[in-house]
Amino acid sequence: MARIAVIGGHGKVALKLEPILAGRGEFVSAVIRNREHSTDVTAAGAHPVVADVEQLDTPQLADLLNGYDAVVWSAGAGGGSPARTYAVDRHAAIRSMDAAASAGVQRYVMVSYLGARKDHGVPPDHSFFPYAEAKAAADDYLRSTSLDWTIVAPSTLTREPGSGRIDLADHTDSRNVSRDDVAAVVATVLGMPNTVGKFIGFNQGETLIPDALASL
Repeated sequence: MARIAVIGGHGKVALKLEPILAGRGEFVSAVIRNREHSTDVTAAGAHPVVADVEQLDTPQLADLLNGYDAVVWSAGAGGGSPARTYAVDRHAAIRSMDAAASAGVQRYVMVSYLGARKDHGVPPDHSFFPYAEAKAAADDYLRSTSLDWTIVAPSTLTREPGSGRIDLADHTDSRNVSRDDVAAVVATVLGMPNTVGKFIGFNQGETLIPDALASL
């Protein structure tokens, strides 16, 4: 039984991921900031761990991650202030990578987005700019680590039921994809060594998720 820590465990994608992982026999911990969310993550099959990753330093995060086999970063400031966006989506994310390495957790999956890159093209006066900057920095830092990393990069998220099918894509072909299928992609890459070291952009599509990922 693998032990998987989902940071940002009450997020919309995380709450869809946790039942998939628990359903296949994994031990899943949902790292959440708000204790009141414990009931929701427990219902999703995860074990709540109340911790504010924005406030924890790297050694504290390493203590939290000690004993796990994999980390999934699915946290985010959720469109808050620019300062908090940088604090969570860039700084805390980077600390979690250093903490994973320190704790000996080699497998790390980052939930990003399809347009994440240094030359993201978002103008500085746009409200999305801090998020674009933060995700680009966090993804680039992850690439520089010795972790067995995968960056899962969906296009625009929808609430539609998942189809179990995606098309791989890059930022020039950003359409949309169900959160259900994003969760399924994250769950699948955790068990696919060929996805290590890959930035996986995708839309809703025609290819079964395992087949699409196997083609990388």
